[in-house]
Amino acid sequence: MDKLEDLESFLKNVDKISELVQDLKSSEVDVQHKAMEKADCFVAALNEPCRTKVNKTTINTNPPQQPSLKLQNESPENFMKIMERDAEERRLRRIAKEKKATALKDKGNEAYKQGDYETAVKYYSDGLAELRDMQPLYTNRAQAFIKLGKYEEAISDCEWALKCNESCIKAYLLMGKAYLASKKYNEARNCFKKIEEMEPEMDKMVKEYLTQVHLEEEREGQEINAMQDFDKGRGKARRVPQLLEKLSKPGQMPLYYRGGVEILSQAVTDCTDQTLFRLNNGFSIISSNDMVRSCLLQETKDPDSQQMCVSVLKLWRAICCGNDENQKMLMTCALTRQSVVLLVTSEHVDVQTECLALLDLLSQMPHGRCLAIDNLNVHLLAGNLMACIAEPSQRQEKTAVDILENLTAENKFCKQLRSVSTDSVIAPFTAILKNISASNQHVLPSLISAVGRLARDDVIRRNFAHDPGCWKAFVVAIKQCSVHDHKEVLYPLLGLIINLSTITSAVIQEHAVSLCDCCLGLLRHTDGGVVTRATGVLSTILPQSSEALQHVIQGGVVRTMRRLLKGTGQAATKYAIKTLTVCTAASQLAREELVKCDKNLSILRRLLGASCDDMVTGNAALCLAHCLELEGIAISLLGTDIVPLLLRHAAGDAKRTAVKQNAAIALGKLCRSEPRYMNELRELHGLEILHSCMKLIT
Repeated sequence: MDKLEDLESFLKNVDKISELVQDLKSSEVDVQHKAMEKADCFVAALNEPCRTKVNKTTINTNPPQQPSLKLQNESPENFMKIMERDAEERRLRRIAKEKKATALKDKGNEAYKQGDYETAVKYYSDGLAELRDMQPLYTNRAQAFIKLGKYEEAISDCEWALKCNESCIKAYLLMGKAYLASKKYNEARNCFKKIEEMEPEMDKMVKEYLTQVHLEEEREGQEINAMQDFDKGRGKARRVPQLLEKLSKPGQMPLYYRGGVEILSQAVTDCTDQTLFRLNNGFSIISSNDMVRSCLLQETKDPDSQQMCVSVLKLWRAICCGNDENQKMLMTCALTRQSVVLLVTSEHVDVQTECLALLDLLSQMPHGRCLAIDNLNVHLLAGNLMACIAEPSQRQEKTAVDILENLTAENKFCKQLRSVSTDSVIAPFTAILKNISASNQHVLPSLISAVGRLARDDVIRRNFAHDPGCWKAFVVAIKQCSVHDHKEVLYPLLGLIINLSTITSAVIQEHAVSLCDCCLGLLRHTDGGVVTRATGVLSTILPQSSEALQHVIQGGVVRTMRRLLKGTGQAATKYAIKTLTVCTAASQLAREELVKCDKNLSILRRLLGASCDDMVTGNAALCLAHCLELEGIAISLLGTDIVPLLLRHAAGDAKRTAVKQNAAIALGKLCRSEPRYMNELRELHGLEILHSCMKLIT
């Protein structure tokens, strides 16, 4: 380490000398003089002793060479020329070494891609022989060492990489992996947490690695405890291995295997039993049994085969309940991946029940959900779950909805459904909405919630927005829910429509009149939540259809919106003012209707003065501007606080662009309609404020 410190000190001196050389070449006299002074100080400092300690108790047969007297007596100018020449030679040698090291690194990378990790290590090592401080060579060699199972060597290389670059994320990542593989869990955690400290935006990746550490530590603890119980000879601990040994015998009668699986399911009662099942090849023993395979794949459908299938599914659930490692083993089993999705729609009620119970168990926790999504056919699974929900006769729809709702919590589930969402989800969902009944209404709120989560994905939301059958079904469903007063279904359904109608679509425009007509009827509903969401649908649908706009205005929507604005609900206020603004922007009749109800526009002025929501404030200002186009309205506002209110928003936070713009527009129309407002504007320095807002308006 002493030699290493001397080397680092020398390299720093080389950098200082290079800087001095550049200053000595400067055309400025002052810079040259200062450089000469620094050079004199630097030469004087060369007589300081080296920090490397020499053992003085032995004779040093190779004493370090001292600087020659000739070199020490050189003038600063000559000395700097010598050092400049030496620095240039070193620079050229380093460039050559870098070129060789880079070429060797590229060869190592190619070998690594081919899976030849030994050769990759050799190339990386040869590169380090050329250039000892090249960080990528250390991290690349560490990666190859991990593939070879040489974890200590990988950790050492990562430490050297961090000496070259203390901010090397890859070094901490590989070191964490090596520690994890070495079962040094605390050290692995520290490495991954260090990454999060350095790069907070990588917290999601770090969380996944920390979960791996936790699962691996938990698995090891389970296996140690299970083997201790087994070694102590406890009868309970030996029961599972004995049963597995009996089940591994080939050529037995079907009843023998079925009875053995059922007894084994009852025998698995705790984590020790689950772990011993795994350690004694339980998964391979069960799945490699020809009779079990035939039953799970539904190749035979006689009653005994169906009962065998039920027994195996119960066993899978018993050994996976609360055991992450067993869930992983089950989901990576080829037979399970192939069979469990198909059994969701089994004609045998007990088989379907047990299959859904197993999937429900897996979907309840993030680890199990990710295992299911990564290993199962997600397209087929989603379609089969929807088919199960659409046929409530077997009374398994609640569990199927729960599974779907749990899976939609994972973004990758939604992404995998993008290309098939119409067939797997939208079409069956549409069919269900068209047939709301007493038998399925209890699961529809959860189903709509799950579909809403899917629609958070941009691609799937667009698929919904452009699907004609979906919007026809929405109209039918709203009418059915209105007639039978299914408000527990109506509330989430309207929320879903609000989210989907944020996308402009010709299909939405086609059904806009029917949807808005339904919502007009719902504005008289006794439930305030339903009224609020019906207003929300109007606020998103009306901007897409002039025909629907005229229809709702004739239906008295302006008076209803004004009534809603008298309330205190934030969501209702936001939707109502937006709807009112859309109506007054497009229709003279709407403006007249609003002014007729409220000549002094007190509701709009109250919103301008009290609301903290930018959307509400901006729409209130714009709605006011629309109404000011009517003759006599500006005069009716004389003596009110309208000018100070609008000025306050026009001069407000620069980030509130829409609010500033709409307030300035309203002020401009106010002054144009009634010149007496100009005096008030001058007194309040309003002209300067309006001038500053001109760039927003233009």
